[in-house]
Amino acid sequence: MGGLVLKLGPKERVLVNGAVIENGDRRSRLSIMTPNANILRLRDAIHPNDATTPVRRVCYLAQLVLTGDAEADETEPRLLRRIEELSQILTDPDSRRLLTEATEAVLGQRHYQCLKALRSLLPREDRLLQARMS
Repeated sequence: MGGLVLKLGPKERVLVNGAVIENGDRRSRLSIMTPNANILRLRDAIHPNDATTPVRRVCYLAQLVLTGDAEADETEPRLLRRIEELSQILTDPDSRRLLTEATEAVLGQRHYQCLKALRSLLPREDRLLQARMS
């Protein structure tokens, strides 16, 4: 069996190709069989007012493509530019690996994988910003 398997908690919501789907009262699994479907767990969504840091802004840009609020063809060059800018700042091997994954995902038009790789940078960015403020 191929495709993406989503494990959803009770009442968890997910956006699939522009449609919000809410799970019932029990945990469940959904198999998304359509290749390149645009999927976003709403618990992972970044509100526009929260896109206040470099990594969050790039995540939000990828999220706009997933939600259908931005055209991929128009947004991908901006995404690649922003990822390149992040690679000038986040130079440790793990960050580089994640940024490479995000770049390859954009080039392959796999926007969910791009967002997933970028979201992995959020805890690191939070630590760096916290250290800067101390």
